[in-house]
Amino acid sequence: MLPRSGDVLHVTRAASVQFIRPIMFRVIRVLDWPTYDGWLWLDGYELNAAGDAVNRRSIFVQQAGLRTLQAAPVPRPHTVRPRRPLNRAPVAVG
Repeated sequence: MLPRSGDVLHVTRAASVQFIRPIMFRVIRVLDWPTYDGWLWLDGYELNAAGDAVNRRSIFVQQAGLRTLQAAPVPRPHTVRPRRPLNRAPVAVG
């Protein structure tokens, strides 16, 4: 399954050799750039130990090597409220 906006991932060497030191990464979006099969470009923020964003990055990783630490909350369904009927009574002018 593709990462979603808001997911917090643990990115290690299993995802790419560039991550000798593992990082936590909050996904902004999965970039729609051409890649090799099983690889992704992710745009997001590197997080520190407290979970604060410290660096914005785009990373190239293998999807199979990513581990989700915290999934983004499921969006609430959009509710449509019925409209009140308009009051079409005559108005006195003057």
